[in-house]
Amino acid sequence: MNLIAPSLLAANFANLQGEMEWFNRSEADWLHLDVMDGVFVPNISFGFPVLEHVARLTDKPLDVHLMIVQPEKFISQVRDLGAAVMNVHQEACVHLHRTIQQIHEAGMKAAVTLNPSTSITTLEDIICDVDVVMLMTVNPGFGAQKFIEHSLDKVRRLRQMIQATGSKALIEVDGGVNRKTAPLLAQAGVDVFVTGSAVYGAENPVEEVKLLKQLTA
Repeated sequence: MNLIAPSLLAANFANLQGEMEWFNRSEADWLHLDVMDGVFVPNISFGFPVLEHVARLTDKPLDVHLMIVQPEKFISQVRDLGAAVMNVHQEACVHLHRTIQQIHEAGMKAAVTLNPSTSITTLEDIICDVDVVMLMTVNPGFGAQKFIEHSLDKVRRLRQMIQATGSKALIEVDGGVNRKTAPLLAQAGVDVFVTGSAVYGAENPVEEVKLLKQLTA
């Protein structure tokens, strides 16, 4: 079954408690948490004080996406949140294989993200070591961007790599996921759908999550 992971980046932070209440009632599978440092990406989001508060408001798995330089410095802090998945960028890790090992040693699933301009060939030597590969389907740093159509072909090629190598990695996508793009991504081979404004901006977020689950089934 495909997984829906609402991205807290699109939430109303003036009503974070209310946002978490509907999230917990919904059929959402993971909570996606985008941490930005203003260096690796041209924006700053939220830090560990906010993450610690959010972590106490849900029992659902946390998917912590570090869009920061030197993400390996924060493995223990992400672990202490109780995160299920720690997501680092291939472009931000000098020693990616070591970082994946350290994430596993900390008891979390290791996810690696690729920016739109980064080839999936950069994962050939580690594809069997990772639990999740996330493809950015917009340029990272801001929400509500237009979906990059070429991403569909990239998903297909990644699915072929996973099947050819025997990897067990899930394919996750982040950016521009909505009613229109979600079914296309599912057909291409996506397992986990990060969705932001499409859900948080909906009149009824709980029903929107339900609909996306149906469209990607």
